[in-house]
Amino acid sequence: MRKDILLKPGTLRETLDERIRAALDCGALRSIETEQNLVEDSGIRFLVRMVSSLRRKEAEKQRRAVQDEDRNKPADPFLPPEPELTVADVSATHLAVLNKFNVLDRHLLIVTRRFEHQEALLNIDDFRALFACMTEYDGLGFYNGGVLAGASQIHKHLQLVPLPLAQDGPSVPIEPLLTGPGPHCPALPFEHSLRRLDSTVGHGFAEVAEQAMSSYSEMLADLGVGPTMGDRERRQSAPYNLLVTKDWMLAVPRAAEFFQNVSINALGFAGSLFVRDREGLDVVRREGPMRVLQVVVGKP
Repeated sequence: MRKDILLKPGTLRETLDERIRAALDCGALRSIETEQNLVEDSGIRFLVRMVSSLRRKEAEKQRRAVQDEDRNKPADPFLPPEPELTVADVSATHLAVLNKFNVLDRHLLIVTRRFEHQEALLNIDDFRALFACMTEYDGLGFYNGGVLAGASQIHKHLQLVPLPLAQDGPSVPIEPLLTGPGPHCPALPFEHSLRRLDSTVGHGFAEVAEQAMSSYSEMLADLGVGPTMGDRERRQSAPYNLLVTKDWMLAVPRAAEFFQNVSINALGFAGSLFVRDREGLDVVRREGPMRVLQVVVGKP
């Protein structure tokens, strides 16, 4: 194990489940209320969850905004994260934290220990921390690069959810359309960039992280997303979403956060959408999930 990785192999799943039980018992982790619906489009069965907890999340954001105004400084829920939600030390640079408003079970946030902006470019430490966690169980990593890409916090955090996303069908619903070696998949009707990863025997997570870092740079270049200088770090020149599995990575540029009243984050491009109410569900059904994704990408 690399010295900068603190996570003990084979421990994350058990530690995660223990922390979830304790956080639910003390009320730090909010309960989940969802109604699941399937909407078929372009041969893909999109999972659309109607999530009442999104309203609570919005109320919490508004409450924090009021507190920020009172204190004249921005609140950062990750500096430090709530102890009841903190799962593990992943590395010298990252912690694993529960998503307080989780919709998906075992939803982890992989958070930088010191403040980095969510629009800062990902680096090798980010990928090492992500893949250290992904070796513990089969999961989908994702990143919302900026507010227009669905990011709700400005402190840099990657996210990890278990696979499969749905009980039936492919573990990632959109995966049947990800054909060929990349970078382009003819069946995807929006701008994107795809790279394959080699996670075969003999490639430890550190080696796969190196591959991912190299692929990530190539993918952003494909999308025309370049580096710009922020206050103290290199930042992205445009918003984007990133999906990561052990075998492939998909990056998508963003032009808008919302399609009508439906907010789209990276999981939308995996085939998993979230709506706040029946009106949002009707929008997705009427327009079709692919059109929703095309519009928020902005370049069909």
